[in-house]
Amino acid sequence: MKSPDFRCGTIAIIGRPNVGKSTLLNHLVGEKVSITSRKAQTTRHRITGILTSADTQYLFVDTPGFQTKNVSALNRLMNRSVTQALQDVDVILVVTEAGRISREDRQVFGLLPPGRPAVLALNKIDRLTDKKLLLPLLAQLQAECTFSDIVPVSAKSGEQTQQLLQALRQHLPQQPAMYPAGEVTDRSERFLAAELVREKLFRQLGDELPYGASTAIEKFETEGKLRRIHVVIIVDKASHKAMVIGDKGERIKRIGTETRVELENLLDAKVFIELWVKVRSGWADDEARVRSFGYE
Repeated sequence: MKSPDFRCGTIAIIGRPNVGKSTLLNHLVGEKVSITSRKAQTTRHRITGILTSADTQYLFVDTPGFQTKNVSALNRLMNRSVTQALQDVDVILVVTEAGRISREDRQVFGLLPPGRPAVLALNKIDRLTDKKLLLPLLAQLQAECTFSDIVPVSAKSGEQTQQLLQALRQHLPQQPAMYPAGEVTDRSERFLAAELVREKLFRQLGDELPYGASTAIEKFETEGKLRRIHVVIIVDKASHKAMVIGDKGERIKRIGTETRVELENLLDAKVFIELWVKVRSGWADDEARVRSFGYE
């Protein structure tokens, strides 16, 4: 962090749902700072992940997948957080899937503000059986878009992520680091606990649980190396509550156990966690209630 050419700046990660933005962020930072699942729109908050090297501090802002249909107050708030992030950062990292550029991807491209540098990451190249198929796509994108760099990567394996960091670095301002070395996120332990419960919820139930489910911390106490955490899971219908609880409470117990184990590793502390489920019908369509649950 004493390099004469030290750079530090902010990078917004944007893209349509399910292109691997959060997985890429977690790989770059080296820690799980953003939850992941196969369910679209898992990320609902802007999350800063921090990566510090000998000559650079990268401050990543992970945004929700941009929704092309604003069907609820929740979606509108999340889309607003995406567009706001684009105005506040030094460089934009756009993530798409290698091998296919969809109409939704191009809608995301259309959000890029003029004059703001943008780097395109073609993710999931590990799924391509023949990487030569990338060549015509690269030529097409270079002809029709104004990205400063296009880097094929794999968030899963880490392939070419160092090349991606170098492409981003050149757009960051020369200035001292904003955070101490070793910090990986600006989010609180309280926030990470709620997010991990939500991740386990979506992973356990998959497509069984509709999109209208969230989590909120009711109590978070620190006693030395012990964390006492009470989390409420908010669902839209009584039938969803039964899904989350499961037969004889087995599913919610499993969600709690998996969250506790991961939090203990992440926080290096003993964790006592309790979960409840509450029904709040129509909460995702009520902007005041959405904001009360911590959405920006």
